[in-house]
Amino acid sequence: MNKKTRFIVHAAVLAALYVVLTYLQNFLLPGTTSWAIQCRAAEALCILALFSPAAIPGLTIGCLLFNISNSASLPLDFLIGSLATLLATATMFGTRKITIKGYPALGMAMPAFVNGILVGWELTIYIGGAFWLNAIYVALGEAIVLYVVGTILFYTLKVRKLDQKLFA
Repeated sequence: MNKKTRFIVHAAVLAALYVVLTYLQNFLLPGTTSWAIQCRAAEALCILALFSPAAIPGLTIGCLLFNISNSASLPLDFLIGSLATLLATATMFGTRKITIKGYPALGMAMPAFVNGILVGWELTIYIGGAFWLNAIYVALGEAIVLYVVGTILFYTLKVRKLDQKLFA
């Protein structure tokens, strides 16, 4: 398979996986993917941007598709939520080589930082409240997902050498 085709396939699979995982979570735990304090488990997939640039468009499109198709999402979320995912994964990819003993701590913080600011601002527009409080809630949810589920996924891929098999 040539590089361009592989890139498109990886991006498409990641987009579909993001949508399916988010809908599954929303079905099992209603509201946990859309409220002010949210922990979208699918956001752990952002760590794949540390291994492949295909995660950038893939997860952005997945986020956009979920937000458009989910009735709990508001119109501004189509743009802001997707932009946050785009910037978070792009900055993760850009910082992937900055590690502490092989662990990309800075990259893992990017989704919390970017989503905290952008989605925190969006929530302030829609539901009111203090911007910084909304930003902290969003960042906290992202940080929990990335530093817990994302770290487990990161080390699982590394230890089993799946990062090399899937993304080489």
